[in-house]
Parts: sequence; C-alpha cells; structure tokens
Amino acid sequence: MKKILWLAVLAAALLGPCLDLPGIESPLAVAADSSTAAAPAHPPAPKLTAADYPRIAGVNSRVFVWLAAQLHLWFAAFVLAVPIFVFIIEAIGMATRDKRYDELAYEFIKVSLTAYSFTAILGGLLAFGLLIFYPHLFQYLASIFKESMFYYALLFFAESACLYIYYYGWHWLQGGFKKWTHLTLGLLLNAVGTVLMFLANAWTTFMMSPAGVDAQGVFSGDAWAAIHNFLWNPINLHRTIANVAYGGSVVGAYAAFKFLSATAKEQRAHYDWMGYTANFIAIAALLPLPFAGYYLTAEIYAYSQQMGITSMGGIFAWLFIIQAVLIGALFLSANYYLWCGMGRSDGAARYNRYIKYLAIVIVGAFLVWFTPHTLILTNAELKALGGPYHKYLGPLGIMPAKNGAVNLMIIMTTLSFLLYRRANKIATVAWANTGNAIQVALFTAGIANILFISIYHGYFTNTVYKVASSIPQVLTTLIIIVASTVIDFLMYRGAKQVAPLHWGRVPDRAQYALFLLAVAFTWLMGLMGYIRSGLRQHWHVYGVFRDASADAFTPTLGYAANVVTGATIVFMALVIFVFWLSQVSGRKTAPSGYWKEQPA
Repeated sequence: MKKILWLAVLAAALLGPCLDLPGIESPLAVAADSSTAAAPAHPPAPKLTAADYPRIAGVNSRVFVWLAAQLHLWFAAFVLAVPIFVFIIEAIGMATRDKRYDELAYEFIKVSLTAYSFTAILGGLLAFGLLIFYPHLFQYLASIFKESMFYYALLFFAESACLYIYYYGWHWLQGGFKKWTHLTLGLLLNAVGTVLMFLANAWTTFMMSPAGVDAQGVFSGDAWAAIHNFLWNPINLHRTIANVAYGGSVVGAYAAFKFLSATAKEQRAHYDWMGYTANFIAIAALLPLPFAGYYLTAEIYAYSQQMGITSMGGIFAWLFIIQAVLIGALFLSANYYLWCGMGRSDGAARYNRYIKYLAIVIVGAFLVWFTPHTLILTNAELKALGGPYHKYLGPLGIMPAKNGAVNLMIIMTTLSFLLYRRANKIATVAWANTGNAIQVALFTAGIANILFISIYHGYFTNTVYKVASSIPQVLTTLIIIVASTVIDFLMYRGAKQVAPLHWGRVPDRAQYALFLLAVAFTWLMGLMGYIRSGLRQHWHVYGVFRDASADAFTPTLGYAANVVTGATIVFMALVIFVFWLSQVSGRKTAPSGYWKEQPA
C-alpha cells in the first residue's frame, strides 16, 4: 500500500508540470525565446522532426511504450471488471442468505487486489515512458486534458481508498446495516472505476478522432468537446463489455489453477463452482461483444472512411483473420466447458445426444468465420488457381457470410447454456410442452431468417443492402437470446431437481478450456488494441499532429504479432505470479460445510 502511494505521489510530482498547476513552470513549455507572454493561449500542434524525439541506446521507444500501455490495459481491464461482478455476487448472497456467494465474492476481490498494485505500477511506467520518449505529445495532450488528468489523479486515490476499505472491511462490515454499508462501498468503487476508464478512453479516442481543435491542432478551449469526441461512446461501450468478459475469463483461469492443485474434495467442489460462475460471467458478456465491436467499427467508418478501409480492407485485414481464429477459440472453449460441466448432473444424459450437433454447427460457423476473401499466393499458385479467389471458398470470405456465421455461433452458445441449465431439472409447470415447442420454433425460425439474410442479401443484392443486412441479423439473434432465456426461466422456476449437483465431478480437461479462454482473450485484446492504435498510421493525433519519429511506420504483421505475443507471455507470467501470491496468502481449505452435494 505504501509503495503504491509513494508511486502515485512521484507520478503526480512528474505530471504536475504538464498540468499547468499554479506556481509550477513546466520545463517542457519553456521555449527557446524567453518572451512567452505574447504566445497564444492555445498553440497549434507542434511540427516535429526526428531529432525532437529523445533516444536511449538499446531501447526501442515505440515498443517500450507499446508494452507498458498494453500490460497496463490488461491489468486495468481485470481490476475494473472484477469489482463489478463481485458487487453483483455479494448482493445475490445477501438476498439469498447463501454464504457461498459471499465467500466467492471475497475470494474474487482478493485476487484483484494484487493485480491492482500491478496496474498502478504499470500506469506509472507508461507515464514515465511517454514523458521520456514522447515529451511533446504528452505536453500537447496534457495542455488539452489537464483538468481531466487532474481529476483522474484524485479519482485514482478515491478508488484506492474504496478498494482497500471494501476488502479489509469485508468481515467487519457484516450483518444488518453494516452489510448495506459494505455494498454501498462496492457500488462506489465500481462508479469511480468506471469514470476513470471513461476519462482514459477520452485521451485515446481523441488521438483517433480529435474534436475541439482546428485543422492546425489549435485547441478551442472546450474540454468537453475534446472528451466527447466521435469515438468516445463506442469505445466506452465496447471496453465496458469486453472488460467484464475478460475479468471473468481471468478469474476462471484462477479457479482452474486452484481446482487442479486442490487435494481435498471440498476444495475441488468450491473451485469448480467458482470456475463455473466465472465462465458464466465471461459467456454472458461475450455474447453481446461482437455487436459492440460492429458498432465501434461502423463508427470508425462513419468518422473516416480511410481509417475504416485501412482496418478491414487494407493492411490490417489479415489481422482480422487472426482475430476470427481467436474468437472461434473463445466460443469453442466456452461451449466445451459447458458440455464437460453437464457431467455434474445426473440428468444430463437426456441432452448428451444433442451436443455433437451443436459442435458441428459451431465448428462449421467457425470455419466460415475465418475463411479469407483473398488468399496470399505465389505466382505459380495464382496460375493454378486461376486468380486470388478460391472457386468454392471465395464467396465465404465476404462479410455477409461471416455475419451469419458469428450469429450462429452466438445462438448455439445460448442453446448450450440452456441445455446445461435444464440438465438437472424437470419442469413442473402445466405448459412445459408448449414452452418447449415455442423455443424450438423460435430457434428454427431465427436460424432460417439469419441464413436467408446472409445468402439473399449477401449475394443477390447491391452493396447497400449487404451492409444493412447485418442489422436484422443482430436483431434476430437478440430476440432469440432474450425470448428463449425468459421462457426457460419461467418454465423451470420452481422445477424439480433430478439429483443434487455433484460439484467437483468434472474432468480435469475442462479446466484447460478455462485456461484457453483466458489466453485467447488476452491475445485478442492485445491484437485489437494494436489495430485500433495502428489505424492512426503516421499520426500521433489523426490528421492534426504528425508523428515524425524514426518509428513512424506501420510494422509488418509478423512484427506486430510477435510484440503482442511477447506481451501476452509477460502478462500471463505476471498473472501466474498473482495466483501464486494468492495461494500463499490464502486459506488452505474451503469451508467444508457448503460443498456436500449442494444444489445449483
């Protein structure tokens, strides 16, 4: 705690000159001409040369800042997401008076505490990197966002205070009014963390879609316009959903780690339930995530067609093929874990015969999802093939086919969850057969509609309809998810259980699916973070502030993939260290009274 506070104080001392605090003169703002009184209040963006960028021998400034920023974002996503579902789980435990939920929430927040320290350290490392290697860019951004940066520092202290009181006061603030006070602290912690993320998003999205400045980069003085730039809301929505899904995947990996290392039956049962809960959170946030990604991409196109074409039709197009592979890995691992988890139930045998059909559809949709439109071929291969497009697979490379494929994966994942949910239950309502028939009709009609839209509008209409066809597909998928879940909830409310669930009776291989989920999510976030930043190409602030450094070029796809992969390995090593610390400081046994054939 003391180290974090000292780091924050040191960062504030260094950032102070860049925030134009009263009585402090910024060394970066001192011009060669000592007569600064006549300088304009808001100067234009500086025109730099390669000599204006400090260099340190043996250090690649771009890669250093890249790694520091990416590692900071991964840990920040984790520590922002975990308190959200900790608050929800604690509230559920308070409402149901089930102590399992309270203990689960406490262990979740304990894992995030050490990660919070890494987030602060890496944030300081990123700030130092920007100050050292990109001082003019940092000064320019600080001159525009000085107020929000100041409040960001204050909110960081507020979040730290809320987090530590929330964690260390967990057992003290139990029962009656004290528990309500603790829940209020959790709500305040999440509110402060969300505002912190929104403020940081404003700085990054300003660099992509600057607002409140003219063509020369002169700031108008309207700070809200700069914050509320064109891409701010899409990034806020996308990162909020992605952070929750990512936090669930990392906690699921922690539960898998503890499950595999557990020796007592009660411990395995506890961490099996913890892994299931984390996986449920990850899937619940994963399902709407592609829609948020489409919304963000559409807004990028709307802001700048050049940026949009560069992303999916230019140099970054093949990175989206890698993205498709990783998204497929997410859906396959999440579904595989659910299918393995059906072994906890004695009633799952009724639905096991359907699993192979779900797997066939998901794998088929996955193959369509990552089929490229244009192949990378040698001259000999081009001649043999007759062109860059495959005769039969080429039509699967366009977006209408991929839209249909990803919607099918989402629908099949929803169906997997519904089968898992009802595997150990027998509906007792009089209209159970009618409810099943409605659900079958809903899924059948929805899938038929998605396929019709993908084929007809994708291949037999003009480009305008091809683009617009994604909207009814998304609406169809959302209707299926919401309507089928509501019907299933009403139909199985108060249902009779086949037998108590056997928590811990799940194969070890299911835990490796949780590891794959966390690794694929980490790799995917790093990849998409590079694409988002790389869309600016040779601009620090797109169209306003040009990057004149020696690294002002778009790296090769292999180079970018190697940097992201290296960052992923470093992050996973740090996460394993966090898990180990939690195991060393944690209790060695789970409360045995709660894990003797407990119901779901």
